[in-house]
Amino acid sequence: MATSAPTPLPPSAPSSVAINEGEPIEAEHRETGLVGLVIELTKARLNGLVLITTGVGYLLAGLGAIDWMRLAWTMVGTALAAASAAMLNQLAERHRDALMHRTARRPLPQKRVPAPLVFVAGVLSAFAGFAILALFVNLLSGTLALANVVLYVIVYTPLKPRTTLNTLIGAVCGGIPPMIGWAAVTGGLEPGAWLLGILLFVWQMPHFMALAWMYRDDYRRGGMTMLPVVDPQGELTGRVMVVTSLLLAPLGMSATLGGLCGWVSAAINLLTALAMTWMSYRFYVERTDLAARKAFFASIIYLPIALAAMVVDRGPVSAEAWLHGGRDPYGETRRLELPPSPVPAAPSLVNPGNGP
Repeated sequence: MATSAPTPLPPSAPSSVAINEGEPIEAEHRETGLVGLVIELTKARLNGLVLITTGVGYLLAGLGAIDWMRLAWTMVGTALAAASAAMLNQLAERHRDALMHRTARRPLPQKRVPAPLVFVAGVLSAFAGFAILALFVNLLSGTLALANVVLYVIVYTPLKPRTTLNTLIGAVCGGIPPMIGWAAVTGGLEPGAWLLGILLFVWQMPHFMALAWMYRDDYRRGGMTMLPVVDPQGELTGRVMVVTSLLLAPLGMSATLGGLCGWVSAAINLLTALAMTWMSYRFYVERTDLAARKAFFASIIYLPIALAAMVVDRGPVSAEAWLHGGRDPYGETRRLELPPSPVPAAPSLVNPGNGP
């Protein structure tokens, strides 16, 4: 039996959606003016996280003096690429966004900006980001940024209404920014870059699952095939959240074993990952919107604490150095400074005396 498609929400649609416990889920805030329009189209607030993780990758890749100009170019190029992905994603999803309470007031569903203009701006922003990174940083960082835009817009976005696997692709996109920062310093993708990328990939799973559970009715309304939409009881969603939250503990400690940071970072990562796992487990047991909200905020708290600990405690651990007095803040091992041993004078071939 054919069913009629939901009608788009009018401009006067409510700004929040009620959840079971009576707490509202706020719709995306509508900005005003030209600056506000740009902020909405580029998802500037959300992409702030992209820049933070890029900076973390940059700082963890090098232990010496920071090249601030290179870091600035890295941030500008990555920001332009992230803005491009946001604009082109909203352009592709503008009709579905019109069906959901949370996104109905975005600029494109409300036709506050012409679609062709957003397309041109998105394409130009992608190539500008690539050009800046390739010219002023290195080709690898630019290639990663451009590939991330393509993956987000061409692969992730079309998969959202088709399969729950779209979340995995989206998590890959979220794991690439710290790798861009790392590549900007070293020009390569050493094991530390992959470890950071995997950490961000895994973190996004419980983070997004909690969010998708809160918005499951809205996602269903927009035709988005998210796991909580096809898992109405929430059992599989809860299991995914618990397992992926638990994986953060060994990943955080692997950063220490891999030489990225020290023991303090390992301890903080372990404690925060276990706390996040507990909140995910609470959701698995209760499966309520309130429990999902708490798990979501736990994930928001976890990430900055874990990343900050890694940056502050950055540098490899040397057991020998710790036994002999520790290490400096950048992880360079301190050696015991012994007084120079006397060098025996070379025997003289000429008798300095008065002779025989």
